[in-house]
Amino acid sequence: MTLLEVNDLSIRYAVEDADVHAVDNANFTVDSGETYGLVGESGCGKTTLAKSILHLLDSNGYIESGEMWFDGTLPQWEDGNGNPRKEIIDDDRYPVRADGMTNLAELSDSQIRDIRWREVALIPQSAMNALNPVYKVGDQIVEAILRHEPQTTKREADERARDLLERVGIDPERADDYAHEFSGGMKQRAVIAMAMACNPSLLIADEPTTALDVIIQDRILEELEQIQEEFGVSILVISHDISVMAEICDRMAVMYGGKIMERGTRDDIFRETANPYTLGLKNSFPTITQKQQQLVSIPGSPPHLRDPDPGCRFRKRCPFAVEDCERSHPPMYDVASVEETGRLQEAMDDRRHGSACYRTDELDEIRTKAMKEETWKETATQSH
Repeated sequence: MTLLEVNDLSIRYAVEDADVHAVDNANFTVDSGETYGLVGESGCGKTTLAKSILHLLDSNGYIESGEMWFDGTLPQWEDGNGNPRKEIIDDDRYPVRADGMTNLAELSDSQIRDIRWREVALIPQSAMNALNPVYKVGDQIVEAILRHEPQTTKREADERARDLLERVGIDPERADDYAHEFSGGMKQRAVIAMAMACNPSLLIADEPTTALDVIIQDRILEELEQIQEEFGVSILVISHDISVMAEICDRMAVMYGGKIMERGTRDDIFRETANPYTLGLKNSFPTITQKQQQLVSIPGSPPHLRDPDPGCRFRKRCPFAVEDCERSHPPMYDVASVEETGRLQEAMDDRRHGSACYRTDELDEIRTKAMKEETWKETATQSH
């Protein structure tokens, strides 16, 4: 069942001379109980996209167009069973569909506050910045519970906060400590506990393993998997580290320059890679499952997103760019259909393996050449 459906989402940041096109026409779905990943270089738009779901963009950021349909709604719009009332669905003034999905993009800032924590929770990129230094860690979890569950007593909320800390591997007595008394890994666990305080349907984890050593990284990922199994929560993971995605994601989307370049299952992305950018990204990360290989970096730098030209965002760094890439950014092509028929066909279902590349019908050649260091070196020479 679909939990989150993002349709043609475009996000801009207003600056003095021109708007920054942070996200352009993003499309993907997150199903109930699955882990979905957004991966790409820093500045590609993945965190902006995730923050827009909860209306947490910077003051100059705004949603230009698109929809974000979520299977959940405001408490005041619900019937006794947690579903939107019929008069709400039938009234065009409310952004609620007949299937009960709510368009988060059309909610006001005050309305979205009833969604945060209760339905969608965020594990921010910097755990230390997410914790108030002058409040005890346990009290901060209690505050989130009481905000959304006013019928819960302070004592009940305190017991629940301690139980949540214990579930993520922290001694419940540490609820009376302050954030500066926690190690980096403990802070990250505490933020995870806080995010699960109201048992949300969707958990957004923004770079959950950044600045942690590999041992703690592995423990954090295990805890996220345990939480998902225990609570049935869906997780949207944002990371620049494709090794993290390979470990925990069911499906994922690869972003570059504000665009989704490739999307599919974990096996699609890692075993049947179809986009030149994803191939280049894989080349730049070490592997322990294959024989030792030379790491190959992608030459050049990401594009400027102030009033970008209409061509493919990756073309200036891509060794496979053709004339069509200069005219317009390619649509998402259905990889399996192209391989079966030899003809380019657009992916109409965003659960299908898709690649935004005009040469998707030449995958065998591209995959072979992309593994060679000289392919990317030639591009680096041409870009200079």
